[in-house]
Order: sequence, then structure tokens, then C-alpha cells
Amino acid sequence: MRELIGRKVGMTRLCDEDGTDVPVTVIAAGPCVVVTRRTQDRDGHEALAVGFEVARPRGVTKPRAGQFAAAGVKPTRVLAEVPVPPGFEGKEGDTLTVDMFRVGEHVDVSGVSIGKGWQGVMRRHHFRGVGGATHGQSNRLRAPGSIGQSSYPSRVFKGMRMAGRMGGRKTTIKNLTVVQVDTEKSLLLVKGAVPGKGGSLLRIRGM
Repeated sequence: MRELIGRKVGMTRLCDEDGTDVPVTVIAAGPCVVVTRRTQDRDGHEALAVGFEVARPRGVTKPRAGQFAAAGVKPTRVLAEVPVPPGFEGKEGDTLTVDMFRVGEHVDVSGVSIGKGWQGVMRRHHFRGVGGATHGQSNRLRAPGSIGQSSYPSRVFKGMRMAGRMGGRKTTIKNLTVVQVDTEKSLLLVKGAVPGKGGSLLRIRGM
């Protein structure tokens, strides 16, 4: 499994050879510098601790600054664990770049979806609404309606679809097709939409 850290740049469109418009998301993927290699004997699992985006030294905590100093790399804003790519024989200080992905393959992209705040049932759960504006309804057009029974069981069942906080959760979009890989600018273009708004942190995972 291969995984890379990146940020969402935005969306645009490309044209196929037959002239079909293809909506794509542009992701600034990597480069990610290897800070530490986790081993089964020492850490209990195999992984790479990688850093993404160079940070100012004074903006890094002392414990984390010690990790960067031990690896001999510049401090980064993001420090995360990713699986060891197949056949990777590198060490601390090496970089993982966007060229680990190929055009035409499918990847999974994870991120935090855009937060919508507190929303009602019509927007959050796509309720149709009750009644009509010409049938004497004054303030119940967007209401959820009855949510339970009276004498039995005298409670509201768990999981009832009601108003509440919408968005702002970790979301994974699977099987997005890689349309273009720009190794010079470290850009990855995938077909379709990915979670979050422009500038959101993403994880790109390929098999």
C-alpha cells in the first residue's frame, strides 16, 4: 500500500481525446520527507513517520523539534504515519513524491468534509416536508413531524433522524481515477470531488 499527504488546491476540468469534459480535483501531493521509520521490533508495527510542508523552527514544539533534529531534516507542519511503500529501502531524510502514483490507477482520498453547522432535517436528511402551503400550514412545512410514541415505549429510539450538526467529519472517497501526475509541480489530478475545501489536508492512498 502507498500513501501520501497532500492539500486540496481546487477543482477544474480537462478534456478527453473525444472532447468530453472531465471534472478533476487538483491535489498538491507531497513531497513528504521521511522522519522516522517504525519497526516491528521497536514499535510493534511497520510504518514511516513523514513530514509535510516546511515550518518555521519556532512554530514547532520541542519534543517534535528533537525528532526532526535526530533525523537531520527541516521541521514540518504536518507529521503523520504512512505505510511503508512496497520495495522501499530508504532511510531518514529521503522523500516520498507524487511519482509513486500512475495515470489510470484508482486511489482513495481521505479528509475532513466541509462543516455546515447546525442544520434541519430537510437539508441534513433530505426530508420532503409535510403538507402544502395552501392547506393551512403556517409553521410546519420544514418540521420533522412526530419522533416517537406516547404510552409505549415512551422514549425516542436511538438513531432517529433529527436536526443536528452536519459535515466536519472524516470522509473517504474511494476508487478515484488518477487523470494526471505532474512530478515537477508535485500535483495529482483525480477524477471527481474529494472531501474538504481548498487548502484542506488530505491523505491519498493507493494499493
